[in-house]
Amino acid sequence: MHLKSYPYPTTLHIPHWNNQQLSAFPSSMLVKGVYDPTTTIILLSSLSRMIKPFPLSPSSLDINLTTQTTNTNSSSSTYYQQHQCQIASENSLNSLSAGSDSHQSFDHNVGHAAAETILVIRLSLKLLRYLGVGYKWITRFLALSCYSFLLFPGFFQVGYYYFFSSQVRRSIVYGDQPRNRLDLYLPKNNDGPKPVIAFVTGGAWIIGYKAWGCLLGQQLSERDILVACIDYRNFPQGTMSDMVKDASQGISFVCNNIAEYGGDPDRIYLMGQSAGAHIAACTLVEQAINEAGEGESTSWSVSQIKAYFGLSGGYNLFKLVDYFHSRGLYRSIFLSIMEGEKSLERFSPEVVVQNPNIRNAVSLLPPIILFHGTADYSIPSDASKSFTETLQRVGVKAESILFEGKTHTDLFLQDPMRGGRDEMFEDLVGIIHAGDADAIAKDAVAPPRRRLVPEFMLQLARRVSPF
Repeated sequence: MHLKSYPYPTTLHIPHWNNQQLSAFPSSMLVKGVYDPTTTIILLSSLSRMIKPFPLSPSSLDINLTTQTTNTNSSSSTYYQQHQCQIASENSLNSLSAGSDSHQSFDHNVGHAAAETILVIRLSLKLLRYLGVGYKWITRFLALSCYSFLLFPGFFQVGYYYFFSSQVRRSIVYGDQPRNRLDLYLPKNNDGPKPVIAFVTGGAWIIGYKAWGCLLGQQLSERDILVACIDYRNFPQGTMSDMVKDASQGISFVCNNIAEYGGDPDRIYLMGQSAGAHIAACTLVEQAINEAGEGESTSWSVSQIKAYFGLSGGYNLFKLVDYFHSRGLYRSIFLSIMEGEKSLERFSPEVVVQNPNIRNAVSLLPPIILFHGTADYSIPSDASKSFTETLQRVGVKAESILFEGKTHTDLFLQDPMRGGRDEMFEDLVGIIHAGDADAIAKDAVAPPRRRLVPEFMLQLARRVSPF
């Protein structure tokens, strides 16, 4: 374990709607969360959840209503989804071979971004009307608003890159579910196959969205690393097994198709952040178990993953369920996401790898490197330290790298927006480029990264952050 020293909290609090409030929403938005173009409503449903940080009543979540609504809509949309999936797959797989970097026109991108912005505002106002007011809720909402405002210069620049850069391939289809999409961040230099990171974004298992990885994707692509940000179904659209299934399908797509986009299929790394780190770790362990079993059919292999990087993740749910409850992610909701208390063991990689009956599967796991800030109040850094120690005991090559005084958002947002040298980023790039003399030489002369937000605004954002 390494401890990084620096001079220098994220739990999403989920509102609970009753049946009358849920019925006021279009079922297609609450359950499917997607239409054509797919990106728009997914982003709307994800961002809209971010503005409602505090619960009204832990007992008012109606899981049955959501399930019934899902069943009602799924049969009527099956043909449409399959048809759109087929068309999008054919277009995405042939986009580079066609030699066109302008797969979407400038006007279309402007209209797309404007439509999302307008609809997010409208939906936000509607949600505010449903949620009502209270001192605690207002305080946290104001904190989130101030935090977002202070980081807005960075968000604006990253958003512009996401929508208008020719190096970004958005919403490539990898499966038949509405959220089975991924974004690719391509290096400008195409002088040979590039190392690849398959990245699973965080979001408390509820507001995860592939665009949250844009800043990381942009910065890594500048270092000749191709990044694939994998989207997945969130709760209540799906539960943990659905998220793992989606992540596995996304990784499979990367392993089997990334060469068509300039990636090196022999240098694929898996990475996750926060809830995404947990999902990716569960996916990796489950895949190893499937491979070690007799007669298991798999579409990708753990041996194709050179290393796993976990950023600010949690890996033992038994240790976290009460902690999350105290932070506002109530036990009843968390257990619904994880499919009940009996499934906590299945979705706790730290517990699973200690099972003596799966020693063969554990031996298949790649090297595991876990990054965490010691001032993380959303998922304590002990989660990464404990998982590292457990992996080492069962024979897996593992290492935890801790960053003194860093919070949940420092490593993923504030530090990258600060520009200059980012120790976590340099550690990550250094591991990926190890053994590649040319890449190491380029890294040594790489220009300092550009600052996106003034320092005083970053410091204020850190102070008011509700995470």
